[in-house]
Amino acid sequence: MLAALTMFLGLTAFAEPRDAAAESGTAVDLELVLAVDISGSMDLEEAQIQRAGYVAALTHPEFLAAIREGFNGRIAISYFEWGGIIGQNSQLPWSLIATADDAARFAELIRKRPFASLRGTSLSAAIAYGSKLFDANGFAGARRVIDISGDGPNNYGAPVTPARDAATALGIVVNGLAIMVRPSAGFGPLDRYYADCVIGGPGAFVMSVQEPEDFAMAIRRKLVLEVSGRQSPASFVPAADRTDCLIGEKMRPGFQRYPELDR
Repeated sequence: MLAALTMFLGLTAFAEPRDAAAESGTAVDLELVLAVDISGSMDLEEAQIQRAGYVAALTHPEFLAAIREGFNGRIAISYFEWGGIIGQNSQLPWSLIATADDAARFAELIRKRPFASLRGTSLSAAIAYGSKLFDANGFAGARRVIDISGDGPNNYGAPVTPARDAATALGIVVNGLAIMVRPSAGFGPLDRYYADCVIGGPGAFVMSVQEPEDFAMAIRRKLVLEVSGRQSPASFVPAADRTDCLIGEKMRPGFQRYPELDR
């Protein structure tokens, strides 16, 4: 854990934002990574509803219209699943989305993936892994976004805030979807934790899902905002006076303190 923390702090110290105009590759309006939680706390019903929500959102006319309205009229998108580790072979190759057929093909790849739950919740590993996916992906986007969904705080691996800061130092925006269908009283409001500890970068936002039937609509709204670059006042979550970004780790046996992260 200490070695991973050192790596994240090193990236934050030395990384510089990328100038998309200087990169070679197909010009797109957005490079988007979908990082989807399949940790053990996500039961089969939640996981199925979440996946169906992404499939529906990616093929919805509102999402496709947002793509067409961009300067280039196309985006690049990838997808992976995570828990305490990254799901083996879960990453879908980068795909260019410019038409309804493009979106339908990508959505079908998500829909037909087998489901396998993973133990633990490592938001830090998901952000670090997602950050690397932009390297040499064949696209040059005006914006780069990691869209991360989850139903609990970071409780495995390195702390989350250094991973977030390393990503934002690279010019990557981290947005969040806090899944609060079955909230735990042990760590407080998850959307506030995401707002203070997970998301970052210019215009970053968090949205929440509190009812299973709201998954598809929330995911669609989030994707439309990301593609368009707009912000929604409805997604604003006030910062807490003191959010403990190590609350997930502290709930595990053998917790190792990180004095430099104490707030």
